[in-house]
Amino acid sequence: MARDFTQVGVIGLGTMGAGIVEVFARNGINVVAVEASDEAVERGRGVLERSTQRALDRGKLTQEDRDALIGRVTFTSALADLKDCQLVVEAVPEQLELKRGIFSEVDKVVADDAILATNTSSLSVTEISVATSNPKRVVGMHFFNPAPVLKFVEVISTVVTSQDVIEDVKALAERLGKMPVVVGDKAGFIANALLFGYLNHAVSMFEQKYATREDIDAAMRFGCGYPMGPLALMDLIGLDTAYEILDTMYKQGRDRLHAPSPIIKQMVTAGLKGRKSGKGFYTYEAPGSSKVVDDALTPVSAEAAQTALRTIAKVGVVGSGTMATGIIEVFAKAGYDVTYVARADAKVEAVRASIEKSFDKAIGRGKATEDDKAAAVGRLTGTTSLDDLADVDIVVEAVVEDLKVKQTLFENLDEICKPGAILATTTSSLPVIQCGAVTKRPEDVIGMHFFNPAQVMKLVEVVTTVSTAADVTATVQDLCAKLGKVAVTCGDRAGFIVNALLFPYLNDAVKMLEAHYATADDIDTAMKTGCSLPMGPFELLDVVGLDVSLAIERELYVEFRERGFAPAPMLEHLVTAGYLGRKTGRGFRNYA
Repeated sequence: MARDFTQVGVIGLGTMGAGIVEVFARNGINVVAVEASDEAVERGRGVLERSTQRALDRGKLTQEDRDALIGRVTFTSALADLKDCQLVVEAVPEQLELKRGIFSEVDKVVADDAILATNTSSLSVTEISVATSNPKRVVGMHFFNPAPVLKFVEVISTVVTSQDVIEDVKALAERLGKMPVVVGDKAGFIANALLFGYLNHAVSMFEQKYATREDIDAAMRFGCGYPMGPLALMDLIGLDTAYEILDTMYKQGRDRLHAPSPIIKQMVTAGLKGRKSGKGFYTYEAPGSSKVVDDALTPVSAEAAQTALRTIAKVGVVGSGTMATGIIEVFAKAGYDVTYVARADAKVEAVRASIEKSFDKAIGRGKATEDDKAAAVGRLTGTTSLDDLADVDIVVEAVVEDLKVKQTLFENLDEICKPGAILATTTSSLPVIQCGAVTKRPEDVIGMHFFNPAQVMKLVEVVTTVSTAADVTATVQDLCAKLGKVAVTCGDRAGFIVNALLFPYLNDAVKMLEAHYATADDIDTAMKTGCSLPMGPFELLDVVGLDVSLAIERELYVEFRERGFAPAPMLEHLVTAGYLGRKTGRGFRNYA
């Protein structure tokens, strides 16, 4: 039977430590809260009082409950006051020697059966444990920030941690309303090992000037539904903290993808540590503020740049599949006359019927009217002849992902379309320049990568080649805004922004599973509840399709020649076996 904890200690009362104190006290447990000095104790008391006041103001705590919660906490600057605690959680800065020193001292103060836990997010729990006389009672208990809100807790077992200790801490986490996952002592554990590789890759993308910080962040928010973009998240975490975590992960695993991007160390050295210092990848109104203010890197609008735009009144779309149909609907809803080309009359009619059905659903939900439907459908002209695109201002190609097919189409469009017409491809993986190179107007060719379903997803990646004219880029960016989309602009290389950041992370998750470090369920739980992602990596892989995922990962590997991008053998084996995810009823999980 799991131990009943009635009194615990927390050492370190920064944002994380004070949050942990609040979690324990909210759940009826008495807490001894320790800081290094009386001044630091008062700062910690202030963090707890402000947090609980916010909860009171939002109606999530009553005044009586708040008073009782604070009444359960004893603040002190003396480690000796921990002597009666059954569990002590350390939450001081990520410095190994500092943590080892604290554990050595606390080991002498508490009872022999007290459990000692570290909230480290990256350091070796084993190395911390050996500073005590009894490493068997030392465990990792990694909460996520903000601790009162996020449900996930990683319970880290070393090779010597007693099984009883693990079971007691896991049961306590469940009592606190958390979702604990037990893992071994490996740098980064589950969540940070996957999260920080992704964050580091995003920093490299920014450092290489491949895309702006705003576009990188918007791409992941609107393309993947992430609550924050990677660079804004780096600023929130703190660049100094991120550097320490990445450096620890690299030293243990020797994975080049975890070697901190050089700009991180440069920024930390310059004091640009993120929100807490008032400046990181973004500039903030004041240290500690979340309000972003303009700075030298803030993008200039097309109007301010005085870029002349091409006129877009009539649109052409080639294709009749799911993506093409969605794009046709998006343009028609936005008030554009659309001529769409399909291979057969039956497909022309199927597109129109699909759009009408989409409107009927929207009407049923009160999101559109019969007049909206009639107006949009009235703007559609379906045809089987490319020649009918002669007078359009832009053509968006959404045919099969086959380079030869696309190149043949672009050769034809080059001959048919009027001078000045923009030729756009929705490719998600092929080089845009290879479509432009077969035309006599490569300056008019651009990528316009919509996300599926196009009617719903807000993101469009605007992909410029070395030949794309500036006014073409500006015109397409403006067009996306008129469609109600969020345009992000990047260069013409494999994966663009979203897939280049998303799929290496998914591949890392498969490698973690392959290494038997954690189960698919535990990894998905870690990323959904610990990092607030909308889907876990295995859930997402099964939805996307393992064959599609493998094809994208192969493209990235061939493009970047990065060893860490090589598809995990487990993914290749599942695809070979025909286990492609939800569409086949089996992938990383089985489906009915």
